[in-house]
Amino acid sequence: MGTRIRLRRVGRKGQAYFRIVIADQRAARDGRSVATIGHYNPRTNPAVLEVDKDQATQWLAKGATPTDTVRSLLKRAGVFGTRTA
Repeated sequence: MGTRIRLRRVGRKGQAYFRIVIADQRAARDGRSVATIGHYNPRTNPAVLEVDKDQATQWLAKGATPTDTVRSLLKRAGVFGTRTA
């Protein structure tokens, strides 16, 4: 089973709020998930981002692949260090 770290949309129409979840890559966007590791609300100023860093690093170590958007959010949250070339 290939797992992904991705966003699940919740909230009313026009008032999106996202949960950061671990899900099977074949599951639907808002379908079944394995675990929830945080949430993201882009509508507030500044945007609210909360991530359980320990769980995120554990899932990354197990081979879970983040989507591009979640990868940038995890960088902002400090889960990924900045790479030096």
